[in-house]
Amino acid sequence: MAGLGKFLKQAQKMQEQMQKVQEELAQREVEATSGGGAVKAVAKCDGTIARIKIDPKVVDPNDVEMLEDLIVSAVTNALEVAKKTQNDEMSKLTAGMGLPPGLGL
Repeated sequence: MAGLGKFLKQAQKMQEQMQKVQEELAQREVEATSGGGAVKAVAKCDGTIARIKIDPKVVDPNDVEMLEDLIVSAVTNALEVAKKTQNDEMSKLTAGMGLPPGLGL
């Protein structure tokens, strides 16, 4: 039974560490751009978009579709970077524990 108690204690410690990392990730920001920097999206590593910056030079009322595409591209890239950052940080916690990737995310 001592082994089970030790395992449960380790699991609780890991859960506390995961919560701390998730709180830190919610504050960490990453960014991605599209159109050579014309559109910049900033995402938090909790999967939310913090802000979008658009260079006024790319705002063409006759080509709104291009601007929409640039925004979607920048946001998609920012969210991908945020998700990768989140996965990398969580993997550090589970390394050596023999847990499958993504467990607890």
